[in-house]
Amino acid sequence: MTDARPLFARATTQAADLIGTVRPEQLSGPTPCTEYDVRTLLSHVVGACTRIAVCGERGDGLHVRMFVDGVPDDGWPRAYEDVRGRVVAAWASDERLATPVRVPWGEVPGREALPLYVMEVVTHTWDLWEGLGRPLSLDTELAEYSLAVAHEALPDGPRTDHPFQPVVPTPEGADVYGELAAWLGRRPLSPV
Repeated sequence: MTDARPLFARATTQAADLIGTVRPEQLSGPTPCTEYDVRTLLSHVVGACTRIAVCGERGDGLHVRMFVDGVPDDGWPRAYEDVRGRVVAAWASDERLATPVRVPWGEVPGREALPLYVMEVVTHTWDLWEGLGRPLSLDTELAEYSLAVAHEALPDGPRTDHPFQPVVPTPEGADVYGELAAWLGRRPLSPV
């Protein structure tokens, strides 16, 4: 199994770069996560990253809320950057990869949990990228890796035990991010 830590670090850097482009007037805009506007998605991205950090630090982050409150409109880049450094450090040791961690889908070695966290960061980066009007180029290798993880971890049929919608048709002309989004039940906000 590939060590997911370098890809995880790259995924968090890509997310940080994208979050750095957010303008306050975009915060109420839609995202492919139909229940989240940009602000709510950012709250979830920072909250989920905090949970992943605590999981890496203590072996269990399930008690951590998946959303954060109180971030000022222009404070999202700083909020994410603060937790990004923490989460990368929390998963840096070889011992963390070998040690079981408690995650929403059970107790598994850290090396089995981290690829799904790469997929989560990459997917929410795409969600935000769509919501912000696709302001930057995205790292194709991260999407390819995440799509392989998604295919392995998630069924193509009903997903009653997963937080993802059923697979939707991949839009014609979609890139690998579009394929990943479709596998996770997401649709782009505008044509490819």
